[in-house]
Amino acid sequence: MLSNADMTDSKTPSEISTALKDSQREHIKRGRRAETDLTLRDAFRYYRPAVTWSVLISLATVMESYDMQIVHSFYAFPQFQERYGVPLESGSYSIPAKWQLALNIVALLGLMSGTFANGWASERFGARRVIIVSLVAQTGFVAITFFAPSIEVLLVGELLCSIPWGFFAAATPSYASEICPLALRGYLTTFVNLCWVMGRLLATGVLTGTLGIPSQWSYRIPFALQWAFPIPLLIITWLAPESPWWLVRKGRVDEAEKALSRTISAPEGIIDTKSIITMIQNTIQVERDMQIGSSYRECFQGSNRRRSEISIVSWGCQLLPGWAIQNYITYFFTLAGLSSGDSFKITLGTISLAFIGTCLSWVLQTHFGRRTIYLSGLIAMLPLMFLVAFLGVAPPSSGIHWAQCALLMVWFFFYGCTIGPIPYAIAAEVGASNLRIKTIALGRGTYYILSVLNSVVAPYMLNPTEGNLKGKAAFPAGVFTVLLLVWTFYRLPETKGMTTETLDHLFHERVPARKFKEEARRFQ
Repeated sequence: MLSNADMTDSKTPSEISTALKDSQREHIKRGRRAETDLTLRDAFRYYRPAVTWSVLISLATVMESYDMQIVHSFYAFPQFQERYGVPLESGSYSIPAKWQLALNIVALLGLMSGTFANGWASERFGARRVIIVSLVAQTGFVAITFFAPSIEVLLVGELLCSIPWGFFAAATPSYASEICPLALRGYLTTFVNLCWVMGRLLATGVLTGTLGIPSQWSYRIPFALQWAFPIPLLIITWLAPESPWWLVRKGRVDEAEKALSRTISAPEGIIDTKSIITMIQNTIQVERDMQIGSSYRECFQGSNRRRSEISIVSWGCQLLPGWAIQNYITYFFTLAGLSSGDSFKITLGTISLAFIGTCLSWVLQTHFGRRTIYLSGLIAMLPLMFLVAFLGVAPPSSGIHWAQCALLMVWFFFYGCTIGPIPYAIAAEVGASNLRIKTIALGRGTYYILSVLNSVVAPYMLNPTEGNLKGKAAFPAGVFTVLLLVWTFYRLPETKGMTTETLDHLFHERVPARKFKEEARRFQ
């Protein structure tokens, strides 16, 4: 990559080799400084194209939460019940519980399959190509749900649709983390979480508008609106630059420099692209010297085992502090004694709090590290969940029910600005560059695995004919919060502001989690 133009013919081969090494070291230092010395303000000024590409491609995540939300809500639509349900003695229709569970489970299984498959596909073909193919497939699969003549066909459609969603869920944060500079990584990766929340809000608005349609179009229109996403996103992704990190890993250095230049809007001479590419090359070479490979098997060997653990627990286990309640909040409020209308309004409020919380997490990230935010969130959420649980032991009353709901709303707010979005940044930063895509897939895939278990266990805990725990269902969630809090204190390191190479050295030397910030000064 380095030119011999600066070398004279009078130098010996040894002197030329030394000059090359010195020149390369200088490029690496400049590349590191370009990452670590860049202020947040300058990052937004100089990398506007990177921000734009990342934000636009992350919008693919909207489709996942949008469809999951509308399908779950359709169970209460009379028109949907009449088309896909069974008649009741009262003359009305209902979707059998086994089909509700099946639709939920197959969607999660599809998400899980797509997420883990992305770890292999994105590394081989690049995130852009994977997202493009997924968008094309999504366009066809939506037709199955739109035209489904029976609930069996709808089940197949949901399974097929959920596989591309899994690719989006894992590919978008990995693309965001590799297309943007270090200063913006936390903001753009957690924006993926905001897109997920936006999907739920959009679905809620669409459902509110179509509920009153007295025909099959009340549920077909929400399905059809999914076709509004793939075509524009397909064009955007086609035009977007590929990840420079992926191109360097594939040995396509010249293409990597061109892709990097397309993410920069700084005046000429402000950002040295050659130095950044040299720094990326050096990081990848350091990982090869540490014998860090690129397979799923490598994720569980040597120092990578610890890195995978951090992604799996911090992101995958974020469901545990709200176990059996978080994903069944409307049902929980109804069982607590609130009317369906009030439950729906409060649920809409929790989604709005998640949106506000994610935006607030960007403010928190400006002033605090990932470890501090995650730990503080768990500490704030712990007493709230136990209060909900202990109120469930008290004699039931309207005041108790509203107190539980208020506490859960506050709990959702803390969740929304801490352990909800922050794991996106942690998973994107903690993995080695060779394993970043797979480390992200492991974290998100674990979340879907636990979601499947939650889908099976939660109804038995909450249903009046089964466990009928009501507020007492918060006790397991409280215990899980304690366990996650202990793990976070001892095992979750600080990763904010650290280059990939710095993290490689810290994990390779087995630095304790609580000393990462202090020891990082030795490497950058």
